[in-house]
Amino acid sequence: MQALVAVAITLVGLAVAVEAAFARPFVDAAGRTVEVPERAKRVLAAGPPASVLLYTLAPETMIGWVRAPSPDEAAFLTPKTRGLPAYGRLTGKGNTANVEAVLLMKPDLIIDVGSTAPTYVSLADRVQAQTGIPYILLDGAIDRTGETYAKLGELIGTPERARDLATYAEAMIAEVKGRIDSIPADRRPRVYYARGPRGLETGVTGSINTEILDRGGARNVAESGGASGLTTVSPEQVLAWNPDAIITLDPAFRRGMSTDPLWSTLGAVRAGRVYQTPRLPFGWFDSPPGINRLIGLRWLAGLLHPDLFPEPMDAIARDFYKRFYHVDLDAGQLDTLLKDAEAARP
Repeated sequence: MQALVAVAITLVGLAVAVEAAFARPFVDAAGRTVEVPERAKRVLAAGPPASVLLYTLAPETMIGWVRAPSPDEAAFLTPKTRGLPAYGRLTGKGNTANVEAVLLMKPDLIIDVGSTAPTYVSLADRVQAQTGIPYILLDGAIDRTGETYAKLGELIGTPERARDLATYAEAMIAEVKGRIDSIPADRRPRVYYARGPRGLETGVTGSINTEILDRGGARNVAESGGASGLTTVSPEQVLAWNPDAIITLDPAFRRGMSTDPLWSTLGAVRAGRVYQTPRLPFGWFDSPPGINRLIGLRWLAGLLHPDLFPEPMDAIARDFYKRFYHVDLDAGQLDTLLKDAEAARP
């Protein structure tokens, strides 16, 4: 098996060498200069945020998914992409892909979107060295969405569409910021982000998983306290925080809150200020922390501050899904998306 892998790597290296005559240098978001194809035709996303970004910009270049879409997710994707193979993830928590899996997919480019910290630079350099396939890092911060679209559009030869999506994204972020900036900090609701089946995993202040809390006009009750990213908290800590509102991803957890001895005592639960984020085909708030959060930012801001955001969410969602996800939502799909996105009543 090792001999076969070695031969495969050699063959890929030869193919890349031939392509190099048509290659050009590209500086990615980590400052790395990588020789890339003049126009990439087969692109492999290293993780879920990269899959979402690539799907929105150029689904025709996708050679697969990090994980296969579930049937309910697939209904919100284009027919041509629903059945693409799954190859696992190269980066992030629970990475499952390996060099052999990458080679079998025969990409001419690998992209990752998210952090550009040394850990991810090291991974990109290592995979690129092992496979001979150019590996690009792009910034996943929501405020860099326009810049990231521009870079990817330049990279894969779709600059005009990239500009259209970048312009829309930047306008949405600026519009939300302009309205939210009028709200004093002490008038912004204190919000807890409940992840996992027990709701005790959360994202601390500054985490990419909770980026849109502050931008959507909330105060994250989970201050960093030296932690970073996702963390697990105790039931006692949640009780002490006693948030004004709770955001959750898990439908079963949300349904059981009103009868759970821990959660039912919280004021947010008693008042019905528990919100479940829409999740099809990608989560609006997180999961993954990609550009899918754009629609979540607008949803959250309107949810917490309806007086400042009176526009109907269904119209905004319909427009966003057509622009970014290449689908025309029907009434049933809109209802599926939004029916659980309002406050839960005990």
